[in-house]
Amino acid sequence: MKHIIIDASQLELNDKVVAIKRVTKTVKGGRSMRFTALVVVGDGNGHVGAGLGKAVEIPEAIRKGKEDAMKHLVEVAMDENSSLTHDTVGKYGSANVLLKKAPEGTGIIAGGPARVVCELAGIRNIRTKSLGSNNKQNVVLATIQGLTQLKTPEEVARKRGKSVAEIQG
Repeated sequence: MKHIIIDASQLELNDKVVAIKRVTKTVKGGRSMRFTALVVVGDGNGHVGAGLGKAVEIPEAIRKGKEDAMKHLVEVAMDENSSLTHDTVGKYGSANVLLKKAPEGTGIIAGGPARVVCELAGIRNIRTKSLGSNNKQNVVLATIQGLTQLKTPEEVARKRGKSVAEIQG
């Protein structure tokens, strides 16, 4: 997955906790408890990232997850009606997420983890379907991976040596 390094300090980022898991480890004196938080951050304007934080206390795990997510921000190509530029499939592990372009007024039709990513990325019209694994972490990462694959018509035209009008037909 390509990560474009984006300066998070210049963006006003919102964050949402997707999942908090209690993880136990059996040690000599009994069980030690820790927490893992999956956090997604985004500015609602084409930037989104996900991160994992692990700590003994929940607030600390969330803080670490948010910091990790800021380090993994990606840019999302969107069209004029806040939808995708084209249909794509994001893959991560055994999770596949189908991302489909939608017309104005459709809204976000997506399941839990994919919905959070789309909302924080600033996408307002999209249809998604989670295929394969429904592991929250893998679905979030598959959605982000799919969003990074998106190309604008300008990028495709430049790559093919054609005009934007020829590509859009």
